[in-house]
Amino acid sequence: QVQLVESGGGLVQVGDSLRLTCAASIPNFNSYTMSWFRQAPGKEREFVAAVHWSGATSHYADAVRGRFTISRENVKNTVYLQMDDLWQEDTAVYYCAADQSSNIHVETNMYHIWGQGTQVTVSS
Repeated sequence: QVQLVESGGGLVQVGDSLRLTCAASIPNFNSYTMSWFRQAPGKEREFVAAVHWSGATSHYADAVRGRFTISRENVKNTVYLQMDDLWQEDTAVYYCAADQSSNIHVETNMYHIWGQGTQVTVSS
């Protein structure tokens, strides 16, 4: 069964850190580009970060660059999103997504495997 399961969300304060984890049950996981998206209430789902299947290349949205770090452990079929210096604007449901393309895409319609999401709430 192909699935992605996110964990690690929670309620934190401005300036705090969180690490999200995405556990993947995908054949040939190390051939997928893996990404994180987020969706705040009343807003469209937006790209956050992506890491190439090799782990050698990553890409970030401007809003999180320098604060968030995406990484992966192919031997564990796992992707991480380390989020530091969290802002209230980072409050959203965070989703893990998989794309079998070798290119990094930021459009949601390029991803066909999604997790159920994990809530991140940043309070002041």
